[in-house]
Amino acid sequence: MCPNVDPAAFPGLNAGNHRDTSPQDTRYNCIAFAASVQNRWWWPDPFGQGYWPPNVPRVETVDAFVRAYETLGYVRCADGTLESGYEKVAIYVDSFGGPTHAARQLPSGKWTSKLGGEEDIEHDTLEAVEGPLYGRSNAYLKRPI
Repeated sequence: MCPNVDPAAFPGLNAGNHRDTSPQDTRYNCIAFAASVQNRWWWPDPFGQGYWPPNVPRVETVDAFVRAYETLGYVRCADGTLESGYEKVAIYVDSFGGPTHAARQLPSGKWTSKLGGEEDIEHDTLEAVEGPLYGRSNAYLKRPI
């Protein structure tokens, strides 16, 4: 288990369903990492502190997050099922419907996530990082690889 992560925040994570893939790094977050960016923090804060793609509203809505990924060639899709020839992203939402997290699917069908400013991990399922902190996966996108 990631040493800096509160297990209560991730009740679905256990030693058997994930592995750390990088050390702690605060330069980027999960939204950037799901977009394969590891040198800046992505968030639509209204003051412009974090990076956010141009012409995408700086609001914390699923639609704005979808539009951010669309700037990279992603399109909405039905679910996180592995599809040959595509890379997928899943957006997580809290109980109020606000975006909280994003994970990227690997060619193996497993998923990779950046846990805030902590480690990157590879996890077997989308459900592994669901819980009180991130909520549940809710929106899915894909792009050709």
